[in-house]
Amino acid sequence: MRTGVVLPTFRDTPDEAFAAAAAAVEAGVDGLFCYDHIWPIGQPERPALAPFPLLGALATMLGPSDGARGGPFLGTLVARVGLVPDPVLVAQFVALECLAPGRVIAGLGTGDRLSEEENRAYGIPFAPAAERRVEMIELGRRLVKEGIPVWVAGGPAGRTEEARAIGAALNVWDAEPALVAERVAGPPGVEVTWAGPPPSAAPPLAERLAALGEAGATWVIFGWPVDVDELAAAGRRLG
Repeated sequence: MRTGVVLPTFRDTPDEAFAAAAAAVEAGVDGLFCYDHIWPIGQPERPALAPFPLLGALATMLGPSDGARGGPFLGTLVARVGLVPDPVLVAQFVALECLAPGRVIAGLGTGDRLSEEENRAYGIPFAPAAERRVEMIELGRRLVKEGIPVWVAGGPAGRTEEARAIGAALNVWDAEPALVAERVAGPPGVEVTWAGPPPSAAPPLAERLAALGEAGATWVIFGWPVDVDELAAAGRRLG
């Protein structure tokens, strides 16, 4: 099983994100991910670092240092359609792919009522949900044609049909293992990945990974802070 962390980007500077990324890579975590928000949901007074400059910096800072690992995967969880024009978003992913070839994951989402306020505050249109889903499918297909793996994100239920239409993996947020297993058992050919908030004290981290791995998740990604040594070791034990 591959493991990842969502870096701490709701900060004034990238220093903590860089330190977390270095620790995660040193521990053997497979992927580094960033949110794509103008501010943390419901907290407009707080800062939020843009994902692509940070990921681009990490691509050069933590690039291939040995032939075996080739550097960490880098991705968004998630880039929200409509926040910037689609050609701009595609160009950002393509530019990142140039810096980290074969190591970019384009996590895409449509946003929801919790993120709508960010758009409204900056005069960015917030299309109806059905239009946003169509836009995400079209954008995802363009990225797949560019050779960039796409993850379609959603809440616990996920967006299986959109993932199938794109040829993408499905990423479920904070879903129980039983729901992960249900999605894995669904339409054939849809990979299921899992992401969630920083782990709580119970159940233990290794136990949670084992349950998600048994359910069929191919990736488990936790928000920061997380014990990256324990996370990486648990992932390696699960193969």
